[in-house]
Amino acid sequence: MRNDGEPSMTALMAAAARAAHLIVDEEPHIFRDTLAYRLLGERAETLVGFHRAHGTEPVLAGARTAAVTRSRYTEDRLTEAIGRGIGQYVILGAGLDSFAYRSPYAGKIRVFEVDHPDTQGWKRALLTASGIPTPPSLRFVPADLEEQFDRLAYGGLDPSRPVFVSWLGVTMYLTRGAVERTLAWLGRLAPGTELVVEYLLPEALWDAAGREYAEHVRAAAAGFGEPWVTFFAPEEMSALLERHGFEVIEQARQREAIDAALWHRSDSLSACDLSVFAHARVRRDPAAGGGA
Repeated sequence: MRNDGEPSMTALMAAAARAAHLIVDEEPHIFRDTLAYRLLGERAETLVGFHRAHGTEPVLAGARTAAVTRSRYTEDRLTEAIGRGIGQYVILGAGLDSFAYRSPYAGKIRVFEVDHPDTQGWKRALLTASGIPTPPSLRFVPADLEEQFDRLAYGGLDPSRPVFVSWLGVTMYLTRGAVERTLAWLGRLAPGTELVVEYLLPEALWDAAGREYAEHVRAAAAGFGEPWVTFFAPEEMSALLERHGFEVIEQARQREAIDAALWHRSDSLSACDLSVFAHARVRRDPAAGGGA
């Protein structure tokens, strides 16, 4: 990941896709990130401008589809978890995520944004420049998940209480060992802790639309110094989660992740098979297994 004082380019591209969704795409909107544009700072018009000018191109439409679907799926699961009494939310690889600054639930839940120090420092400067206040319920936890996945222990997280954890658009950039170490640490959190983790399928499981999108985005990510390195088949991810103390609630591909009515569209957004969202819960019986 980046260590040169600059933000993650993939974080920028994801935020641009969320911002552009409200500008380029038709109703019904899948996800409303009303702060994404502001969080892009001086890059906003250039990055969103690509979507304005070329919004029907499969790669840009695919980027918007991926960004808003993952956010909608995760925040829907988070809302359900808050209703069950979960009061801590950890965002691993937070990038330019804006939940803590716009959500009506932000005051009801402590939010921990975990990300590489360079991306996080850049984001904090943008928040200040944009006049977006940092809520008192938010904690920033600088960490490189390749090596420092346990920094939450020092960030104020209460490990005795259940946590909701999102881990979106990150695992493909980490080694398999780093993914395993992070899951091992998360699996030792309080029983009832929930996780939504996004992962990329192996190439053999991509459909035609997913393959077309991947051919362009994979090369671009590598060019930014953020290559895709780790892939999982669904059965591999299920086994990995179960080995580290989780029970799998569901695994959802893009088309399954949101209400079917949202795919009845007049714009260029459409689902593809490239990534999967796994929703899992730390088992309530600590003796049931898992661990490092």
